[in-house]
Amino acid sequence: MDLPTADPYDTLGVPSSASAEDIKRAFRRKASFYHPDRNAAPDAAQRFREAQAAYELLSDDTRRRAHDEKRQKHLLDDPVAVARRMFESYLEDIE
Repeated sequence: MDLPTADPYDTLGVPSSASAEDIKRAFRRKASFYHPDRNAAPDAAQRFREAQAAYELLSDDTRRRAHDEKRQKHLLDDPVAVARRMFESYLEDIE
């Protein structure tokens, strides 16, 4: 499965410090909500696939570590863009 385009932590709604159990719980909650058999929304299948891809990445310790290193490097390379995305994400959450 392809890597998610959005940050997998944001996709599942967990912090980067989340435990494996927290990640599994968040995935199950999202997967249950967005499963195409249970949710008739037009974007439900896509959101389900995004949650599945995020879980696959974060549940594998090696891939998660590599993602975290890349994420940290990206934060250091372009902090303005990262801050802008974080602020936009915050605004979306409060709407």
